[in-house]
Amino acid sequence: MDLQAVKQRFGITGNAPRINYALETAMKVAPTDISVYIMGESGVGKESFSKIIHHLSNRKHGPFISINCGAIPEGTINSELFGHEKGSFTGANESRKGYFETVNGGTIFLDEVGELPFETQARLLRVLENGEFIRVGSSKVMKTDVRVVTATNKDLLALSHKGKFREDLYYRLSTLPISVPALRERPSDIPILFKKFAVDFAEKYHIRDLELTPDAENVLTNYRWPGNIRQLKNIVEQMSVLEQDRIINETTLLKYLPKETTGSQLMLTSDSRQEGMNEREIFYKVLYDLKKDMNDLKGIVLGLLENQQLSNPEFVESHKAALTQIFPAGDESPVNTKKDIMIRPKPVTYYENEVPTHDYHIEPSDMVNTDENLSLNAKEEEMIKKALLKNNGRRKRAAHELGISERTLYRKIKEFGLE
Repeated sequence: MDLQAVKQRFGITGNAPRINYALETAMKVAPTDISVYIMGESGVGKESFSKIIHHLSNRKHGPFISINCGAIPEGTINSELFGHEKGSFTGANESRKGYFETVNGGTIFLDEVGELPFETQARLLRVLENGEFIRVGSSKVMKTDVRVVTATNKDLLALSHKGKFREDLYYRLSTLPISVPALRERPSDIPILFKKFAVDFAEKYHIRDLELTPDAENVLTNYRWPGNIRQLKNIVEQMSVLEQDRIINETTLLKYLPKETTGSQLMLTSDSRQEGMNEREIFYKVLYDLKKDMNDLKGIVLGLLENQQLSNPEFVESHKAALTQIFPAGDESPVNTKKDIMIRPKPVTYYENEVPTHDYHIEPSDMVNTDENLSLNAKEEEMIKKALLKNNGRRKRAAHELGISERTLYRKIKEFGLE
């Protein structure tokens, strides 16, 4: 089958040298059983190349399945690909065959292979090396005869250098790479594709097809097309349905082309990228900054307290809700969580022969025994002992009464040697 026949059969439009070279490579490798690695941006038509490889191979009468690895949850992908035994995990009510078992004798296309978890990568490598796999929850080695075609829009070699993709798997997959060019790399094909899509949608919706003016065609060929062929097709469909005038000029076309952003919106700053921060690190940093701001706010309120600017009970009562939000239960709060209001007095240091001038009256009950151990750890240990004795060693009840979690109580018991 020649190149033009392949294009006609599989709906490939365009004559740019790079797309022709990619097609010729796929046609040459199809009759073999070599693993093929298809590279290209999202929307360039990588799946079409996998179908060409399958239908021009000796496996054309066998099954073909396309799997988007990024769309399957990490917890179930091993089961989807390799199958599982009954009872191997919650919900596994019966044994199930995986794709590598059901597609035996055919071709399996793994799109977005860079999204595979590390464990699944190891399983895939075993299939590629020996044609062997093991179902989830089983110890029996099973055989399969499948051809694996993979695709991704990521640089797997760069990911392997960062430890996010197995290097041995990368070299096993990339036995023969095929690079599918982006739409902006084949500008001469853009008007041809526009006309094809316009005719297709005219037939679909029973309307007259669109035509481009020269200025609109110039805009079309110079646009970057980040979404590639998929984006172009969507825009042609929108204009086919919405535009009354079937002659598309530059002004009309620009209404449908999204403005290209600099990438600064809703993305990390350049400094954050230079620091190599991942999403989790950024999330923790935001939480840390929020906590820091809250601590600063507490400091301001405590400063007002120390200056006795909040010693007026009426002022505290009127701002009780706000102060309670700033000082939640467990913090040193100027607002008692009970009905009464308590103002913490400013600590004062008196020197010898100095007469105190404050208005606070010290009750006998406020006096402290100088021989008493005031260590917080000692007090904490004493309260834990009392709670355990009171609840006959039942840790759950003791933790509830102390107002702490069971985990914290277990840690404290171990810390104080109370096992």
